[in-house]
Amino acid sequence: DGGQTMEVQRQEGILDTMVVVCNRLYHWGPLTALFIVFFIFLTSLHVTSMWWSPYKYTGGAINYVVFLTWVFLLVLNFMKALGVGPGFVPRHWRPATAEEEQFLQYCALCDGFKAPRSHHCRKCGRCVFKMDHHCPWINTCCGHRNQASFTLFLFFCVCGSIHAAVLLTMGLYKAYHKKYYIQKKQMDDLVHLRFFPLLATVLSLGLSIGVIVALTGLLYIQIKIIIRNETTIENWIVTKAHMRERELGDEFVYPYDIGVAENIKQVFLKKLGDGINWPIVAGTNQYTLTVEQIMQKADKRLRTRLYSVINPYNGSCFPLTQGCCVCLSAPLSDEPRVKISPGDQVLVSRWKTHWLYGEVEARYGKKKKRKGWFPRKCVVEVSTGAFSKGFTDDTNDSSKKYR
Repeated sequence: DGGQTMEVQRQEGILDTMVVVCNRLYHWGPLTALFIVFFIFLTSLHVTSMWWSPYKYTGGAINYVVFLTWVFLLVLNFMKALGVGPGFVPRHWRPATAEEEQFLQYCALCDGFKAPRSHHCRKCGRCVFKMDHHCPWINTCCGHRNQASFTLFLFFCVCGSIHAAVLLTMGLYKAYHKKYYIQKKQMDDLVHLRFFPLLATVLSLGLSIGVIVALTGLLYIQIKIIIRNETTIENWIVTKAHMRERELGDEFVYPYDIGVAENIKQVFLKKLGDGINWPIVAGTNQYTLTVEQIMQKADKRLRTRLYSVINPYNGSCFPLTQGCCVCLSAPLSDEPRVKISPGDQVLVSRWKTHWLYGEVEARYGKKKKRKGWFPRKCVVEVSTGAFSKGFTDDTNDSSKKYR
């Protein structure tokens, strides 16, 4: 009976995983990515088969094998990055001892503490282990469990796109000089492209070049942060840590950079760390970075200002009713816009000429915090300086111990 129960649980686990994969896959990002991949793939094969057939030439057969290998590895790592996911902190998670809670940030949305290196993703709705960023193309975050697959996906995308761009360029060249090859009676090199195949070939070449340009930059960033053993978010925290005013002799040391070779092994060869506990540099501890982040958020609260809402804003990205200047200067980020109504109070922490970013005070018994951008002209300042009473925050009260 015990064996049957374990088998049923294993089958349920497989079914749950399949449901998660299907839900992530059924999204404009992954579907668009796969469409681009197979569009370039099929167009390249069609054009190349006219002048370098694998059935006639040994080089053509080798070319096909190499090209198919790029595509296979690309799709394999894409599905692994999407299916495995970054790894999520369990809901209601708490550290082993109550004493450790003072070193961690509390996530009200997950009703639990954030593990070291973890951050809450608004799109996933969960706290993510070693979160780097949320990627719309895999419809989940890049993090602890899928960073290797995501990086390899980028690498094979770039390799396959360079290969495809060369093949498509050669095909277009031969199609354009078709009369020359006919005059030379080189009939094996003829490429016949009617209007729609020609249009598809040009579009495919443009997509290939676009993929090369965009993903090469992203691949460079991923390699750089892997070598340093830090995420994009942690890079920003470390930058602010070195800029923050400190007491004499108090120097911040990033705890996770254990050497280039070990950093690379940690991502690609063996998962050092379970998402909660990590190998660290001597002289630091598991909470060095989280304590630094708590301190930075405490400093941030001291810089905030309280505003009161006088005009409503519906949360749209381009609020035409607020004027052209507001629409044209909308923040270029994936951060949310927050709906506000007259009478609301907002604790503002970031300022732009026509936009402000802040947290809306909870009213009418609502506990869920609302953060985002809103037009500056909808509010008036109430006070300057710190004002945090009545507002929720990611950090716990114990952060005061570090000041």
